[in-house]
Amino acid sequence: MGARGPPRRSGPPRPPPTPEQVQALAVRERVPARIAKGELEGKMKCRIWRKLHAEEARRFDQVYELIGKTPGLSLGDAFGVIQSGMTVAEFMARKERTQRKAAIKQARGEVDNVGVAEFLAGLVAAKTEMAVVLAERTVLDTLLTEEPIAFTFERTGRMEKLQVVLLARRADWDKLLPTLERDPKLTQKPASVARQPDKRPYSDPRPFLPQVGQQVRLVLRNGITLKMPLQKAGRFDLLLGEPGSELFVPLHAILRFEAGSPEQPAPAP
Repeated sequence: MGARGPPRRSGPPRPPPTPEQVQALAVRERVPARIAKGELEGKMKCRIWRKLHAEEARRFDQVYELIGKTPGLSLGDAFGVIQSGMTVAEFMARKERTQRKAAIKQARGEVDNVGVAEFLAGLVAAKTEMAVVLAERTVLDTLLTEEPIAFTFERTGRMEKLQVVLLARRADWDKLLPTLERDPKLTQKPASVARQPDKRPYSDPRPFLPQVGQQVRLVLRNGITLKMPLQKAGRFDLLLGEPGSELFVPLHAILRFEAGSPEQPAPAP
């Protein structure tokens, strides 16, 4: 047998591709980044992948064409646009709404709601007659139960929480009523409440937390203006006034909020 030649020495290992190289090849060949990275590492070439996966390759053609027409559009968002059938503007608006909703949900979860829940439970147990202030009228009734989205009253029955502007014990309300400041325009035409929390002036309770124990000024959607100490801030509602004479104000009823000095603008809807 003839003698074998010396074994071939493999060359030095090629350096790993940089993210910039991977991205440039992926865009040029219109393939996923993992395929572009594979070619740069000596694996399957992009053109072979496109032949073997023609249908997926056509989707990448559409996506990269859309990215070329829409500067700043990410690969993930471009796929979302194609899959949803929406325009870029429609898809991005939906994405922003989804992100705002998630942020509000997270914010609420970070706030302790025990104080507000105990206040409502106390009203139910005491069967206290309440002034239930709505947008254009006030109902006198007794709170029977509280649900996540509704109250049930003795005479009025079940009432969606979004209708409620303010709750107060009747005796406290009778004393407060003659002294109330009101916004004339809102008194004549109360502001409506958006059903989507992200479209309301205040849905995130966290800006109120630093003001607990301090005087605040709230303008409610029916024009009622309250200047009182903020006693407690819960996930969805505030308690104002002195212990034993609290006013219950849902966040959805607030149009403007001032903490002492300059007014704090509402978060952009």
